[in-house]
Amino acid sequence: MFALSHPRHWKLGSLWMLVAGVGFAVMGACVKTGSQRFSSTELVFYRSMFGFITIAAMVYWQGKPLKTPMLRKQMSRACIGFIALLLFFYAIANLPLATAITLNYTSPMFLALLSPWLLNAEQPLSRRQQNTLNFCVIAGFVGVTLLLHPRWEPNSWLAGGVGLLSGMGAALAYVHVKQLGMSGEPDWRTVFYFTLVCTVASGSLMLNTQITSLQWQDLPLLLGLGISATISQLALTRAYRTGRTLTVASLAYSTIVFATLLGVIWWGEHLSWIEYMGMLLIMLSGIVSSRTSSPRQSA
Repeated sequence: MFALSHPRHWKLGSLWMLVAGVGFAVMGACVKTGSQRFSSTELVFYRSMFGFITIAAMVYWQGKPLKTPMLRKQMSRACIGFIALLLFFYAIANLPLATAITLNYTSPMFLALLSPWLLNAEQPLSRRQQNTLNFCVIAGFVGVTLLLHPRWEPNSWLAGGVGLLSGMGAALAYVHVKQLGMSGEPDWRTVFYFTLVCTVASGSLMLNTQITSLQWQDLPLLLGLGISATISQLALTRAYRTGRTLTVASLAYSTIVFATLLGVIWWGEHLSWIEYMGMLLIMLSGIVSSRTSSPRQSA
C-alpha cells in the first residue's frame, strides 16, 4: 500500500500521463495525414484492429475469461465509443489538429452535466461544487465559441459540431466505463469488447463503400496509428493506476499542447489569439471540472 502512495510513484504516474499525451497527439497526426488517402471509417478500422489483435493475444496467452454478466452494458459502451471515435477522426481530418483534439476534450464539461443523472455518486456534490461545475460548463462553451467563431466556412462549422459531438460521446463512454468498473468489470475486458465492436462495425461499413487499396508506403503510417493508440491507451491506464487522480486528469490536457506543436511543425498551422483563448478556456474548464467532481485524495 505504501508503494503506491509514495511521491516517487505519483511522479511516475505524471510521466506516464505525459507519455499518453504524446501518444494521443501522434495518433491524431497519423489520422490527419492518413485522411488524405483513407476515409475516417477505414482509419477507425486500422486503429481498432491493431488494438484488438494486441488485447486478444494477451487474453489468449494469459487465459483470461471473456464471459461477463455485463454484456449488454459492454456492448452499449463499445457502440457509443465507436461512434465517438468515428466523429473524432472526421473532425481531425477537417480541422486543425489542435482544434479537433480540443473539441474532443470538452468531454469533462459534458460529464459534469451528465454525472448527476447517470452516475450514483458516492458523495453528493455540495451546492458550491455544483455551482462551480455549472460555471465551468458555461466557460467551456464560451471557449468553444471563441475557438470556432473565427472560422466562417460551412465545412469548418460542420466539422466543429462533429468534434463537439465526439466530446459528448466520449463523456457518455466514460460514464459507461465508470459504471462497468463499479460493477467489478476489469479494464482489459472493457477494452477487448470496445476494440472488437469498433473493428467489426468499421469493417462492416467499409464493405458498403469503396475500400482504398493498401500500398507498401501506407504501412508505416497505419502501424504508427495503431502503435501510438495502443501505447497511449496503456500509458493512460498506468498513469491513473500509479499517479494522483487529480494531477493525472489535469495533465491529460498536455495532448492539446503536443498536438498544437505537431500542427505547427508538420502542417504550418497557426491559430489566432482568439482561438488560443478558446482552447485555454476549455482546458481550464475541464481541469476545474475534474478537480471539483472527483473525491479528494489524502496525501
